[in-house]
Amino acid sequence: MNDLVDLHVHSNKSCDGDYPPADLIRLAKDQGFRAMSISDHDTVAAYPGACESGRKEGVEIIPSVEFTTLFDGREFHLLLPLMDWESEVVGDLVDRATRARRGEAEERVRKLREAGFDISWEEVESESESIPPLGVKIAQILLEKAARTGKQNDPSLKKYFEARNLMFAPYEFYKDHFTEGKEAYVPKRHIPALEILELAPETGGVPVLSHPGAYFQQTTRDDLVLLKDKGLQGVEVYTSYHEPDQVKFYLSLAQELDLVPTAGSDFHGRIKPHIPFGFVRDGGYWMVEALRNRRSR
Repeated sequence: MNDLVDLHVHSNKSCDGDYPPADLIRLAKDQGFRAMSISDHDTVAAYPGACESGRKEGVEIIPSVEFTTLFDGREFHLLLPLMDWESEVVGDLVDRATRARRGEAEERVRKLREAGFDISWEEVESESESIPPLGVKIAQILLEKAARTGKQNDPSLKKYFEARNLMFAPYEFYKDHFTEGKEAYVPKRHIPALEILELAPETGGVPVLSHPGAYFQQTTRDDLVLLKDKGLQGVEVYTSYHEPDQVKFYLSLAQELDLVPTAGSDFHGRIKPHIPFGFVRDGGYWMVEALRNRRSR
């Protein structure tokens, strides 16, 4: 049996994913994956349907979620593979995250309108199917509207339609308008990472830090030491965010600190066109087994 796994994939139940869970599972089967985690942003809406589709297609589904958290003033993303999506603790965390993200999104849209951008909360809510969107999703909605209405040459938007920026346009817009000091910046209201680590045992999940080398995280050894002391059990070493030197660096830290190294593509769909399904193929089923062993500790 092929032991290939991807422990970080997003479905359309996430605020910025495109594919229904059943479609992702068929893709996983076609590409020879033994197991996969649908790890949507701050929601477990893919379950239990994803597990049922997985049983039908012969792909093991490892239930998970990706919580957006705050740590040391930075946005850190924590995965909870093997979690019980029906647990009261998970439900409470999802509710808190949803309320916080909705408030952030509404304020971001208001500030964009005040800055002169043609976008409304009603449009954003409709396009995101009432799932509170992250900043990159808001940027995508605004830019797609501009393309539909022929406003690509608007001075405030022209940059994002240039060939060199087109593939990463929503991310460029985010950096230009949503980061600290920019006109649509909103302070983050995420749940503290240490709080989720403290609650993780009650969820049945095994906490894993997503893409530690991402530009907005830049996780250091000292960060991992502190997080490990508070309950972190794994670190995503193999990811679309990491260059080879980062893979080497975080693999070395995982081995040194006794953290399970995991693999996840962070596949979304059209918002990340440079990441096709199956982009990361370094994951082995031994990672799932190692996480299960941590769960039983």
